[in-house]
Amino acid sequence: MVLRLCSDIPAYLGALLWLTAVWSSATAARSCAESRREYEERGYSAASSPLSPISGEHLRLCPQDYTCCSSLMEETLSRQSEADFLSAVEDNSQFLLTSFTQRHRKFDEFFRELIDVAEKAMNQMFTKTYGRLYTQNAQLFQQLFTELRRYYSGGGVSLSEVLSDFWAGLVERVFSLVNPQYQFGQDYLECVSKHAEHLQPFGDLPRKLRVQLSRAFIAARALVQGLATGRDIVNKAAKLSVSSECVRALMRQWYCPLCRGMPSLKSCHSLCLNVMKGCLANQADLDSEWNNFIDSLLSLADRLAGPFNVELAADSVAVKVSEAIMHMQENSVTISTKVFQGCGSPRPVPGRAKRSPRERERENERQRGSRRPFKTYSPEEKPTTAAGTNLDRLVLELKERLRPMRGFWVSLPHTICNDDKMAADVTNEDRCWNGQARGRYLPDVMGDGLVNQVNNPEVEVDIARPDVRTRQLIMELRVAINRLKHAHNGQDTDFMDSDGDDSSGSGLGERYSDDWPGYGSYSPPRSPAYPQKPSRPRDRSTTKWNRAQGPTRSAAKKVSPLSLFFLSLSLLLFLALQWR
Repeated sequence: MVLRLCSDIPAYLGALLWLTAVWSSATAARSCAESRREYEERGYSAASSPLSPISGEHLRLCPQDYTCCSSLMEETLSRQSEADFLSAVEDNSQFLLTSFTQRHRKFDEFFRELIDVAEKAMNQMFTKTYGRLYTQNAQLFQQLFTELRRYYSGGGVSLSEVLSDFWAGLVERVFSLVNPQYQFGQDYLECVSKHAEHLQPFGDLPRKLRVQLSRAFIAARALVQGLATGRDIVNKAAKLSVSSECVRALMRQWYCPLCRGMPSLKSCHSLCLNVMKGCLANQADLDSEWNNFIDSLLSLADRLAGPFNVELAADSVAVKVSEAIMHMQENSVTISTKVFQGCGSPRPVPGRAKRSPRERERENERQRGSRRPFKTYSPEEKPTTAAGTNLDRLVLELKERLRPMRGFWVSLPHTICNDDKMAADVTNEDRCWNGQARGRYLPDVMGDGLVNQVNNPEVEVDIARPDVRTRQLIMELRVAINRLKHAHNGQDTDFMDSDGDDSSGSGLGERYSDDWPGYGSYSPPRSPAYPQKPSRPRDRSTTKWNRAQGPTRSAAKKVSPLSLFFLSLSLLLFLALQWR
């Protein structure tokens, strides 16, 4: 019996070996069948796909072992891996792009409608209060809002000049109205404008309105421009130029398992991170400036909803202008007397008796008695706009969108690799594709940014050659951050040089207790904030008031240290000669 069993051993072994070969052949055939099916499901023809594993000597990207991929399949799948990578970057950055686009549209629509509402309210108020006198001069007020729209839209307009021109036209018109018994020629009204600089016929109201409007409109325009910049930078940064080394690494991690007959095997999480950090090294270098950019937007948004509230600023135009007109009317006798002393006695209107100061005072009292009060808005009241919202809600929604954007570019590799379609779960370290076979991925995960990829085991990165497009985007971010920070301080970078050297931002750092309810009491400085610039050519069609809010031209002129040195030297020489 024992001898019989021993004699049957070779037969059993032969049968076992045959069954093993048959099983192995069936397994190989089934593995290639799965790869063929996966390949076809991706929309490719399986005509070039092997039915069973073949020698992989023809492969350029995947391990040259037995494979289910032909050369054509490997090339096709490498292009697919690049497309999948670009799609993953685009999909993950879509939140940023959509948020910036929608917030920009909302804020822009809101601000434009706010200006329209303010102009309409002013027109209604002044029509009721001043009647025909307003309608005859309505073009002056319309021009003010036209220029405000131009400034907000990015036109080369200085808010200081816009408001100076407005007050210039208004002082001449009001002066004529409070002195109807006289005839005033163009030259005389020019003289009135010159004296207005010292007389301040509207009191302190032009300066207060300039402070309110300037800082609010500077902040509003900078925020909208900043949102547009964010949208454009995301759009550019998400359009990558994929290097051949990156494509090679993408192919190895995503589709080489298919070529090995294991299409369902996912790449190890650490392998995915190294590939993504190598392919997105330049984008990670955006992180520092990107975070500063997001922080600057958040800070300016808070400013816009707080002390630089553009809703209150827009609402204050009609009230401040009306108060200015009232101030000039109430002080018309004193103002007119001083103007007559400086400019000479005007010609009386023929056939009209000259009114005495007492009669003019009685007329002013009658006007004050018949004047209808203006409606003012409390901080809680918000105008209804086409945007269907108010500033507080817009700012809150913006902050909710912006905060998750911090660190986006440096965390993008993690975001992509955390997708279960892109890589295995971090807990599945032993049953994932490690780049060669099923098993644990041993190399360390690289750091973030270009410099840290010097030893990346998956992607060969030339750290000595930074991406030019990325450096350009970094510069764009820095420019945008600079504008946002200046707007946060009430400074307009477009006109900082032309409007003087005042570090307070054209006087926009000033606050007044009656300007912004609820934001504290601040004492106004004694000197005006804007130095005077050389006057522009005068348009004879409409009268101008040459910088009634600034100091005199000589006072605004700065003396260089070199000039002071020579002046002191001359004085010393003169004294020396005198003592000889």
